[in-house]
Amino acid sequence: MSKFENLQVLLVDDIKSMRTMIRGILFNIGIHKIHDAADGHEALSVLKQQEIDLIISDWNMPKMDGLELLKAVRADEKYKDMPFLMITAENRKENVIDAIQAGTSEFIAKPFTDGTLREKIDKIVK
Repeated sequence: MSKFENLQVLLVDDIKSMRTMIRGILFNIGIHKIHDAADGHEALSVLKQQEIDLIISDWNMPKMDGLELLKAVRADEKYKDMPFLMITAENRKENVIDAIQAGTSEFIAKPFTDGTLREKIDKIVK
């Protein structure tokens, strides 16, 4: 039995193969309740329809990127304290600062290992 087994995760990435890869890692660490979204707009819609405990979002997406999604989540009283893990291929210091200032719980750079993802989730999910 995993300590994550009841965790409802919203996985947001515009690249289907990336969502599939991350979903596989989440399954391996015991997270099986995973909802997908291809961009921030879709994620906000899922958030309104599902009980979500953690958002894992890519930064670079069309329509509404991860930073815009993060800001929208933090601006909503209902979700302002929700754990949010930002994933990005951009490893620029400014991006990390922007994400931290916007209220991300953790930040992870691509490529990453299963262990790194688990460690970050462990750190932000109480």
